[in-house]
Amino acid sequence: MKALQYREFGARPEVVTVDKPVPGPGEVLLKMTASGACHSDEFIMSTPADQYVFAPLPLTLGHEGAGVVEELGPGTTGIEVGQAVLVYGPWGCGMCHSCAQGSENNCVHGISAPGIHRPGTMAEYMIVDSPRHLVPLGDLDPVASVSLTDAGLTPYHAIKPSLSRLSPGTTALVIGVGGLGHVGVQLLRALTQATVIAVDLDRSRVDQALELGAHHSFISDSDAGERIREFTGGRGVDAVFDFVGAQSTADLAQSSVAVAGEIALIGVGTGTVGAGYLTLPFDVSVRVVNWGSRSELMEVIELARRGAISVTVSEFSMDDAPSAYEQLHAGKVRGRAVVVPTR
Repeated sequence: MKALQYREFGARPEVVTVDKPVPGPGEVLLKMTASGACHSDEFIMSTPADQYVFAPLPLTLGHEGAGVVEELGPGTTGIEVGQAVLVYGPWGCGMCHSCAQGSENNCVHGISAPGIHRPGTMAEYMIVDSPRHLVPLGDLDPVASVSLTDAGLTPYHAIKPSLSRLSPGTTALVIGVGGLGHVGVQLLRALTQATVIAVDLDRSRVDQALELGAHHSFISDSDAGERIREFTGGRGVDAVFDFVGAQSTADLAQSSVAVAGEIALIGVGTGTVGAGYLTLPFDVSVRVVNWGSRSELMEVIELARRGAISVTVSEFSMDDAPSAYEQLHAGKVRGRAVVVPTR
């Protein structure tokens, strides 16, 4: 079968032919219908060899996956051959306190995610370790829906704890209107009555934010912080969602947040927010967001089913998958790049 693999440190991913996997006891073999490309994959491929902590190379990329159950391993129950599913990515141990609460994304033993710690979704077939990590897709289009597993789930997990503070008259700031941020704008409009401000370095993404319902959207330049203060009457914003994670965006979040506000750091980057009496307004909370729970993914799917949110996608064939990452790396993807093995 064909698979997209990261094979050599510092190199770009390649489409290769590998053996079709065979499911073991308790496992599920999926025939993939779609796989999403993510900046997290770029982060993996940009990590120096002496700092690399992911699965040994070669690594089949991809942690956003949709497929159809092809085969069940010995003793596997709870799912049927032919069922259309989405892959829930952060695989926990299933036994610790966090997993027992449904928060496998925060498993105390660490997660084992496809495309990060084990072979991923960018292949014609993949093994899922347990039916527990599959969520029924129903009649939703797999290509349009596959990125809900991260680009939908992660913003939802970031925004949900902030809903109580985003009442009418409050303001939310979205930094970065890319693969996750453009869904974040939609979620804020669907779930809150807050005024939504969105900023990005790219003009087309600024325009897209307005199309998706942002009340204000503009280029994130050196005057962005001042404009945000103007829109909020000098008060600042009640919640900041940084979907970039660079130091410049963390600094913007820090300078824009209001007293008793909240900052959620979502983008995979090296940016940090300093917490202290001289660096943040009083009673500000800062959270670092990690993916989301399986029940939250079900809620995200329901929002998509109702038409409240959608993911903008650009389709690529498996043979063109390296091009998807080249465009992602160059910042040319609007929304999410999705690889379709059957295309």
